[in-house]
Amino acid sequence: MSPVTIVIAVVGLVVIAIVAYLVLFRGKDNALVPTEEREKELPAREKPKEKAPAERAEKKPEAKPVKSEPPPAAPSPPPPTVEKRDKKPEVAVDVVVEDAGAKQAAPSPAKVAKKDVAGLRKGLAATRGGWIARLTALFSGKKEIDPAILEQMEEVMLSSDVGVKTTQALLERLREQLGKNELKDSDAVWAALRSEATKILSIGGGGIRMARKKPTVVLMVGVNGVGKTTSIGKLATRFKNDGKAVLLAAGDTFRAAAVQQLEVWGKRVGAEVVKGKEGSDPGAVAFDATTKSKDGAEILLIDTAGRLHTKAPLMDEIKKVKKSVTKALEDAPHETLLVLDATTGQNALAQAAMFKEAVELTGIILTKLDGTAKGGIVLGICDELKLPVRYIGIGERAEDLREFHAEEFVEALFGGPDDEAAAA
Repeated sequence: MSPVTIVIAVVGLVVIAIVAYLVLFRGKDNALVPTEEREKELPAREKPKEKAPAERAEKKPEAKPVKSEPPPAAPSPPPPTVEKRDKKPEVAVDVVVEDAGAKQAAPSPAKVAKKDVAGLRKGLAATRGGWIARLTALFSGKKEIDPAILEQMEEVMLSSDVGVKTTQALLERLREQLGKNELKDSDAVWAALRSEATKILSIGGGGIRMARKKPTVVLMVGVNGVGKTTSIGKLATRFKNDGKAVLLAAGDTFRAAAVQQLEVWGKRVGAEVVKGKEGSDPGAVAFDATTKSKDGAEILLIDTAGRLHTKAPLMDEIKKVKKSVTKALEDAPHETLLVLDATTGQNALAQAAMFKEAVELTGIILTKLDGTAKGGIVLGICDELKLPVRYIGIGERAEDLREFHAEEFVEALFGGPDDEAAAA
């Protein structure tokens, strides 16, 4: 063999040995130390190494969705979303149904009415303890009614300031029923008395009548000390709570304390007060306030100076104030309310007659009804003067100035012969 051939053979053997060695050595290394090599070579796979068992468990489910990706797995999510959207309206519908049911099943007015009667009855405790208690005493223990009891009723009613005319009218109707044998027992007489009282009182009331076009202008009149300014403040509180824009006019320019008192109420309820200088013309204040009320106010309450109803010049002054209001706004004032103190009894009836003659009254506010046993004056006012009672005052709080409703008032005042103990 030539030397060249020998060299080539040796080189070939060496190459084959090296290749075989490398193959065998790498195979053994991969079998013995697979993890270290892979960690160094593939750092991206190093992250889940801490939880290798969990990886395998997770990879199996992951592999399944990957295999199931060829079928349109993307459309499967939309159906659930559509179902969720369908469920949301169902919830909304349920809510609406619940609200509707609440509205339908809300005979809350009846419950409120009962509470109102109870509160009103408490406010009329003085009258119930006087006039009504005396009437109840006439009926107690009597199974049959004779005409003589009507004379006793007349005495009680006159002493309770029901008024002569109203008392006679009431008793005359009772006599007619008694003559027809319709009043056989005390319950029948009591029911007849309640019915007649309701008829007398049902000529209006129920609060201020709002004008069709804003603002509604209310002129408040009355003698000194009856509670005009306080009543205005309570009314302002009521209307503010109802969300109405209220404007106040301090028309009692002769008494600085009245202006200050109205300003206190204005700050308390958040209502602007239009005022003039002390001693200025009240008609001018009323005119300015009425003009200003056209800029967004919903109701204007005008205070006026207290005046003796027996003094003609003072009564003429109130006429001028009213004319000033009408000049500023056609058809105003929409309400002219006379404030009366219930504790003055028949004198309140005389005041109402004089004010009605001077100005066109539209209603009465009867204050301090909780402080008198002579609440029968309400019947006299409505019957003789045909003036509706708009509000009654039965306490010091703003909510104690309550709208007058005939049936509610009669229920609270008269109750029944067996109801006296509950009223006390």
